Amino acid sequence: MPAIAQGVLHSGAEFYWHLGDFRAIYTFDEDMVPPAKLNLPRKSMYIASYLSAAWPDFIARQMAPFGDLPVFLGIGNHETIPPSTRDAWLIQFADWLESPPIRAQRLKDNPQDRKLHAYYHWIKGNVDFITLDNASEDQFDAAQLNWFVSLIQRDEASQDVRAIVVGMHAALPGSIGHSHSMGDWAQGDKSGREVYQKLWHAQDSAHKRVYILASHSHFFMEDVYQTADWKNKVLPGWIVGTAGAVRYRIPSEAGPAQKSQTDVYGYMIGTVSPDGSVSFEFQKLSLEDLLTADHGNYPEALVRWCFHENKQ
Repeated sequence: MPAIAQGVLHSGAEFYWHLGDFRAIYTFDEDMVPPAKLNLPRKSMYIASYLSAAWPDFIARQMAPFGDLPVFLGIGNHETIPPSTRDAWLIQFADWLESPPIRAQRLKDNPQDRKLHAYYHWIKGNVDFITLDNASEDQFDAAQLNWFVSLIQRDEASQDVRAIVVGMHAALPGSIGHSHSMGDWAQGDKSGREVYQKLWHAQDSAHKRVYILASHSHFFMEDVYQTADWKNKVLPGWIVGTAGAVRYRIPSEAGPAQKSQTDVYGYMIGTVSPDGSVSFEFQKLSLEDLLTADHGNYPEALVRWCFHENKQ
């Protein structure tokens, strides 16, 4: 993440969007407890001390490198692995979820809505950026779905909103590599397809430009909705799960159109044109990028292990 922050800041980006999985939670992260094979000095860490330190450590080591750049956070499934909960996540990251753009937009939409939500949106220029919460199998629930439908209807009617960029943790159902998407659970499959159809309507009938981002699968892939499920209804979609979590294998059904990459780290830059169209480009990090951004905070052997061996 420090290397991603360094690249993002150098690019002149106006904000960074993180779509979840801040810490492993189900096990010790290797930067907090190095792999035994490296024979590096290790601090004693118990499960309780890891769980209490994981999110503050994420803030200190992964968020701080962005400095004053606005960072928008989405919730991932690892943020809901017991004993972690969505409510605890809302409290821990309230400063980011209540940032001025999010709060102002929420109260503009509904002056009575003074609760923190794991789903939200903000409009910048002529683009509506929407963060959805599909981090657990009870989502999308009725409240979030109703909120989303009302929001898309407003966007369709708006003369100012030309594009809709939706970010979430798990890809919507019917994507390449159906597993590790909302198609994995019944409610997710049903509600996820409803969301996709609403986004398709916004593009096909209201002529909005629609883009869908996800991160649950830890690799890079584009054109992820070019499948039989969405034949003749293909929306632009990307999976970018390359910010530090253990890296996955590419699904066998991915073809040349997906331009898939795994065992890489990186981030994606979106560039908005005056007409609302957005072009996306994946930025791959090198080992040298990681070593330079680390500033010697970690042993070089650990950084090299992270780059070469953090994979399934």
